Amino acid sequence: MKSWVIPPKQNGEFVANMEKVLDIYKRPYDYQNPVICMDESPKQLIGETKIAIPMKAGQERKEDYEYKRNGVCNIFMANEPLMGKRYPKVTITKKKQDWAQYIKEVVDTNYADREKVTLVMDNFGTHTPGAFYESFEPKEAKRLMDKIDFKFTPKHGSWLNMAEIELSVLTRQCLKRRIADIETVAEEVKAWAEHRNMAEATINWQFKTADARIKLRRLYPSINH
Repeated sequence: MKSWVIPPKQNGEFVANMEKVLDIYKRPYDYQNPVICMDESPKQLIGETKIAIPMKAGQERKEDYEYKRNGVCNIFMANEPLMGKRYPKVTITKKKQDWAQYIKEVVDTNYADREKVTLVMDNFGTHTPGAFYESFEPKEAKRLMDKIDFKFTPKHGSWLNMAEIELSVLTRQCLKRRIADIETVAEEVKAWAEHRNMAEATINWQFKTADARIKLRRLYPSINH
């Protein structure tokens, strides 16, 4: 998972983008323009070299310290915080085309009847509107561009992305163990998402602009007249 990286003092660009994202999180629910957060995370595929000792009553599962690396897979995560919905997908790679196809699937499968979708995400190199034009015909790329209102978290501000919270919960509840192959990861992630979606588990975001101006005041430029 990503760690918190706070930018140096007095960073006007950071606070401008931070306040923009915090304003989005204040919006009331709008069916025709839902707010979706998106992030991604790698998952190391680890195989056993020896058969693990199963868990028993009063005893944890025992694994040998030796293991086999089976590569890495990628987990895309999009969630709609106000409605308690999340739409993860496990992929072998995380190229621009993988991202573009994933966003298209999320939008067309779950929000086809909406006028607009506000998409909050970080500035990762593959998360760009141009990826649509590298993945689809121009007409289709333009359709997706017109459908999505992109909002980017500031550099060093990935903690402002609520999809990162979902990925953290996923890791803690489901993936914090050795898993040898991508098929098993995909099955586990699918079952986890279905369970949380059925429970409509929402995120109660409490950090607001007023809090930022107090707790992160060192990031705000000093105005000298």
